[in-house]
Amino acid sequence: MSTPTLTGQVIGQAHYATRALLERAAAPLGVSFGQVLALNVLAGGPVERDRLVQRITGTLKVDAPAVQEIIAGLVDAGLAHSAAVDGGASVGGPEIRLTDTGRAVQGRIAKAVGDITTRLYGDIPADEAATVARVLTLVTQRANAELAALPASSM
Repeated sequence: MSTPTLTGQVIGQAHYATRALLERAAAPLGVSFGQVLALNVLAGGPVERDRLVQRITGTLKVDAPAVQEIIAGLVDAGLAHSAAVDGGASVGGPEIRLTDTGRAVQGRIAKAVGDITTRLYGDIPADEAATVARVLTLVTQRANAELAALPASSM
């Protein structure tokens, strides 16, 4: 096998193949890829709605209404709920919190991700994995900088 050249196509193929495995693991739980990302953020504790929207729009590169639909789907499914911060209004809107069911689903997803990660990356030497992580982080930073510089109508 020849050594492939690092291109967006190679990176994209790895992303989509891995994402397909995660989507197949999440589908029986009734959770979309975007909802998986939101559940993972919420696993760290309650998050103000505006901050959650910002985090997921930045990750998925989608607009805020698409993320609002993701959040609404989690709430409708009983996986998350919206609550006022300390009984009052907050700057970023109400907090979104996982329900007990949401925590259980997120735990099952985390286990599936761990299993996928072990199968895909487990035998890659640590120094090679660290190099790939540095390169992909740099590529992501550069792409995000270019996206931030584009006028909103270009997206």
